[in-house]
Amino acid sequence: MRSFASDNNSGAHPAIMEAVVKANAGHVKSYGDDEISIRTDEVFKEFFGSQARIHYVTTGTAANTLGLRAVTRTYNSVICAEQAHINNDECGAPEAFGGIKLVPVPSADGKLTPGSVAPYLGHIGFVHASQPKVISITQPTEVGKLYSLKEIENIVEFAHDRDLLVHLDGARLANACAALDCSFFDMTTALDVDLLSFGGTKNGCLMGEAVVFLNPDIGEGFPYLRKQAMQLVSKMRFVSAQLERYLKDDLWLENAHHANAMAKRLAERAGAIPGVRIKGSVDCNAIFAHIPPEATDILLRKYYFYVWDEHDHTVRWMTSWATTEAMVDEFVADIEKAVRAVS
Repeated sequence: MRSFASDNNSGAHPAIMEAVVKANAGHVKSYGDDEISIRTDEVFKEFFGSQARIHYVTTGTAANTLGLRAVTRTYNSVICAEQAHINNDECGAPEAFGGIKLVPVPSADGKLTPGSVAPYLGHIGFVHASQPKVISITQPTEVGKLYSLKEIENIVEFAHDRDLLVHLDGARLANACAALDCSFFDMTTALDVDLLSFGGTKNGCLMGEAVVFLNPDIGEGFPYLRKQAMQLVSKMRFVSAQLERYLKDDLWLENAHHANAMAKRLAERAGAIPGVRIKGSVDCNAIFAHIPPEATDILLRKYYFYVWDEHDHTVRWMTSWATTEAMVDEFVADIEKAVRAVS
């Protein structure tokens, strides 16, 4: 399969697989009390600050749902963009397992602003309405756009002035930091983000995710919640070993830079083909393009990618740490052939 559908389709980075194999030696304590997990906690603190509390899980859905569940009650709501992953791609997990009401806000680019959120705060203190508690932002958004650091800062200030928390869905946080040339700390702790879902799986890990509480006053009792939600992995060393190696020697940054660069290469070369239109800017490793539907049908015989909007024939192409220049160039050549064939 030749895939440009998702960075989830790529394998795990060889260095991370090597770390997992190395972690397999001998007997160690279970449930996160092993030396690897304890050491990885300290590595995370080097990136996010000494106050950070890190809890490893195996999926992004678990990270998002449990992180939000830990800071809300059943009468609370979480405000998010209508395109947010928690709203569209978690199969109702925040509602089913978190008891959380999601309040989706219309957005053209998947981004929230203080102005777009404000109209959804009118029922604070009204006993008949769910009470907003968290503003959840996705960085980068589901449609490949980036919040600037200033935009995140503005949302955090707006939220905290209203006693709300800010959650950052960072499934592709590395790609965002690589694109904006900043650190994890710059994008989260320095801006007073309260908690985040830290993703590694899309950028080279096997199943490495974490819930990171940055605000020391929230998340009490999370270890019990994680156990209750069946995400306390007995052999935790195999999750933490991935993330330790991911963060070591800036492997996370190398992988993200490469994925982003391959996306720009694909966008520039495909966009030069008559009949292909790249929609908007390419900010990270996602490309949205308009191509003739007949050409899409031809390409889908060889490649795997998503038709994002059937109404205007928009497709989404994504690159990963494992995408090569040769793969991109072959895909571009086939795009050109397909478009010509239906012209």
